[in-house]
Amino acid sequence: MLCFDIRSLAEKAAQVDGRLAADDAVWEEADVRPNDAVHVTGRLSTAGNDRFYFSGRLQGEVTTECRRCLTDVSSDIDEEIHLIFADADDEEAEDPDVHRIDPRAHELDLRPAVREHWLLAVPAFALCREDCKGLCPTCGADLNSGACSCAPATDSRWDALRTVRDDAP
Repeated sequence: MLCFDIRSLAEKAAQVDGRLAADDAVWEEADVRPNDAVHVTGRLSTAGNDRFYFSGRLQGEVTTECRRCLTDVSSDIDEEIHLIFADADDEEAEDPDVHRIDPRAHELDLRPAVREHWLLAVPAFALCREDCKGLCPTCGADLNSGACSCAPATDSRWDALRTVRDDAP
């Protein structure tokens, strides 16, 4: 459960132990979604004057492509997160680190903030291994499997410097 009654939070903090499913409506089309669900744990409490504070963790697994050879790479995500929620009319709600709450809302939904932090935690440039050789720029062969039969690619823009280098004593 990632939605909480704001009135009950005023009385006591809530322990959070919920999951954000990979097929939840909060995800957008271009989002890097988790393989299963994002597990969210922590504590949600009031921070005074229509403000709330969440401190906890998000955990999950994601599969992305290696930036060099395009094979699938699985990564475990385990991030500590701290969230501040404030009334949209609050002057500090303009801070990009503060998540806005509709002043008429009776429920605090953690899902959009969890989604945002998930997207920030997913590696932007995953590698299948540190020494990944990538793909041949000419034929597209996976160079991790072995060399291809293509001639080494040369960039003609460097020919003048090669000539100078070769003519130097």
